[in-house]
Amino acid sequence: MDATIKKQLEIQACKIRMGIIEGVYNAKSGHPGGSLSIADTLTYLYFAKMNVDPKNPDMEDRDRLVLSKGHTAPALYSTLANKGFFDLEELKSLRHIGALLQGHPCIHIPGVDMSSGSLGQGISAACGMALSGKISNAPYKVYTILGDGEIEEGQVWEAAMFASHKELDNLVAIVDNNGLQIDGAIEDVCSPYPIKDKFEAFGWHVIETDAHDFDKLEAAFDEAEKIAGQPVAIIQKSVKGKGVSFMENQVSWHGSAPNAEQYNQAMEELNKTLKALEGQI
Repeated sequence: MDATIKKQLEIQACKIRMGIIEGVYNAKSGHPGGSLSIADTLTYLYFAKMNVDPKNPDMEDRDRLVLSKGHTAPALYSTLANKGFFDLEELKSLRHIGALLQGHPCIHIPGVDMSSGSLGQGISAACGMALSGKISNAPYKVYTILGDGEIEEGQVWEAAMFASHKELDNLVAIVDNNGLQIDGAIEDVCSPYPIKDKFEAFGWHVIETDAHDFDKLEAAFDEAEKIAGQPVAIIQKSVKGKGVSFMENQVSWHGSAPNAEQYNQAMEELNKTLKALEGQI
């Protein structure tokens, strides 16, 4: 990846993380940990990969994204706002009564392709979208992001079997492997390991990558583009709470909002990171 483009993506990811913290703080509730861990992935998809148009969010041939782990909506909302689908100020009204942005993605929001959040159902909806694309010979790709705790749900594997059977090579499932879910470490709660072997057993092409390295993300998604006759699973190793020191790898931040002091600390850290990145261009 071109060094300047990579730096621009890193800057954008930092801005998206700031939006996540802004939203969750103003809501006084939400899920910052898993939102921060997918910020780089969403940055790459929306700012380097996907065919989307903020001025025409319902464009027929747009690429689709289903956030199967819908509780991390703050990450998707911040990405869409930074992309220009709606105003950044909307992030401050997250989860407020009557506001545009509620706790889970809703299809009435510009840029949101599927209402989601009931774990396991998002990938099933993504399968339907991908099958529709295959039947109509449409050019779009369907991406869906799952949590590693989410894949403990049986419905995920029903969808995985269906996708393989239908040879949905226009479908890419991204497993955010940050190792933590609401009750603790995934390997202690109900271990889904070995994730790679399971998807391969269901007939998927599997790619493993680093969720926070844009060069490696680019290589993974480029490889996914070349696969024919199989759905693709990208298993990305990530850090829950990535970018905010006191949130990183802490299960307590799965579903907790920062208080004023913590908000200020988080935003100070992210602002420092942003200025350092901007100074490198």
